[in-house]
Amino acid sequence: MTDERDPEATLQQWKEEMQGEHEDAIRNPDPEEDHRIEGVSQVNYRMYYDYDAESGELVRAREEQVDDLTDPELRSCSCGVRGMTPEEARQHVAAARERT
Repeated sequence: MTDERDPEATLQQWKEEMQGEHEDAIRNPDPEEDHRIEGVSQVNYRMYYDYDAESGELVRAREEQVDDLTDPELRSCSCGVRGMTPEEARQHVAAARERT
């Protein structure tokens, strides 16, 4: 017995279903949940080390921030909706406020 499903078509169907569920979760937030938008951002530093001949270890001598803190491109909500653009996150919270 062979499986005659097209893997590409199956993947595309799954993506469309997930996108639909994602859009529905943004537009129709659960009124029983707490809705706080959050995101993760990273600031990079260049680290400089000195060699301590006595211990044979590298010791951090100084650090220099090499970029500024920026807002993340994708946001999440404490209710579990992930991967929202800033506009989708705004729509999600606005819809949650309308329902309460």
